[in-house]
Amino acid sequence: MIPVPFDYARPTSAREAVSLLSQAGEDAKVLAGGQSLLPVLRLRLAAPSVLIDLGGCNDLVGIREDGDWLVIGAMTTHADVASDQLVKRYAPLVAQAAQTIGDRQVRHLGTFGGSLSHADPAADLPSVVTAMEGTMVLAGPRGVRQVPASEFFVDYLTTAMRPDEILMEVRLPKLAGWSTWYQKFNRVAQAWAIVGVAAAVRRDNGHIADARVALTNMGPTPVRATTVEQALIGVEATPEAIATAAEFAPEGTSPADDVTGSAEYRRHLATVLTRRAISKASGM
Repeated sequence: MIPVPFDYARPTSAREAVSLLSQAGEDAKVLAGGQSLLPVLRLRLAAPSVLIDLGGCNDLVGIREDGDWLVIGAMTTHADVASDQLVKRYAPLVAQAAQTIGDRQVRHLGTFGGSLSHADPAADLPSVVTAMEGTMVLAGPRGVRQVPASEFFVDYLTTAMRPDEILMEVRLPKLAGWSTWYQKFNRVAQAWAIVGVAAAVRRDNGHIADARVALTNMGPTPVRATTVEQALIGVEATPEAIATAAEFAPEGTSPADDVTGSAEYRRHLATVLTRRAISKASGM
C-alpha cells in the first residue's frame, strides 16, 4: 500500500529535530532507520502529518566512553554497534545481540535507538538494555532527562518517551569482570525472536557472585527474570545449579498465544534458552 500524504523534514542536529517535533505536534512521526516505521506507514497503521527524518543528525551517531559508562548514540546502526571494539570490550552482550538482528541489510539501516524507541517486545535490544540496567537519555523542549530502562518500556509498542521528545543516546554501565550471552530462538534468520534471553554472569572462585537475566517476547515489555537471578547468586557454577535456576524463568511472565507459538510453548522455550544462555555466559 501507499502511505497517506505527509510533510517531510530532515534536521541536521538533535536540537533542530526537537524544535521541529515540538512545532509539529502529536501527529508527527520520527524516522530513524525506518525498518519498523516504513512498513507501518505502508499499511496505514500510522498516518503522520509530518515525518521528521533523523538521518541527518550526525550528533546522534557514535560510540564513546564516559567514565564508567559506555554511551551509544541513538542513530548508530546495528552493524556499527555489533562491530565496535568498545562495545565488544565493555558491553559484549549488546554486540552479541546486535549481530543477530534481522539480516545484513537490516543491520546496516536499522538503528540502536530506533529499535528501543519502537519497543516491540519481540525485538532483541530492549531486553539486552534492561539486563544491563542501561539508561535512556531523552531530549525535549523542556530539556534533557534520563530514564532507566526498567521504567522506559511501559507497554506494547509504548515507552516513557513524551510525544515531543527524541532518544538521544543510551548509557550502559561497563560490565568489567562479567561474561555474557544472548540466546534466542526464531524460525528463520530474519524473523523476530519467538523467545530470547539476555544473560550476564559474574563469577568468583567457581561460584556465581552476581547475575542479570532478561527475557525477550515473554510479555508486552522486556521481563527481568529476578527469581532466576536470585536462585543463581552464591551457587556453584554447575550445569545442575544453572538448570535448577532456569526453571524459574517463566515466573512473572505473560507470553502471547499466537500463530508463532502458544504461551505454553514460549514458557518452555524461556526455560530452555535461559539455561543455555547462562551456561554459555558461565563458560560451559
